[in-house]
Amino acid sequence: MTAWRDVEQAEPEFARRVRALFDAHRHKTIATLRADGSPRISGIEVVFEDGELVFGSMARARKGADLRRDPRFALHGATVDPVDGQEAAWPGEAKIAGRAVSAGPVTEGPDGDKFRADITEVVHTHLNEAATLLVVEWWTPADGLRQIERE
Repeated sequence: MTAWRDVEQAEPEFARRVRALFDAHRHKTIATLRADGSPRISGIEVVFEDGELVFGSMARARKGADLRRDPRFALHGATVDPVDGQEAAWPGEAKIAGRAVSAGPVTEGPDGDKFRADITEVVHTHLNEAATLLVVEWWTPADGLRQIERE
């Protein structure tokens, strides 16, 4: 199991940038797999709690049913457009993929299921300092941090 704390320990500066993007906005988007294998996207809120990435699903929600049946997910932080003329200041976007691990019932608010993320990939996509290239950085437990640049 790879927890958020593992990402922070392996690549602290990268993890700080990704977390800042996730913490900048309340609502994120999660992709799960339906029973027939087709993708489903849903709005979600996540928190970083005691070194873990944690999220929930309301009772009887399709999102939770998807995750109990097939725990694979992809989580996308909020995306903001670069400001014209200030593209170099764009913070980029962040994504986290993995498997949802049941963490019992939600203990505050409406009934539901709580999940912890077993992280398989973390991605930060942004522009280089000159705002001339797209930079994709991604971290996996097996291969660590890698980066490519694209025009």
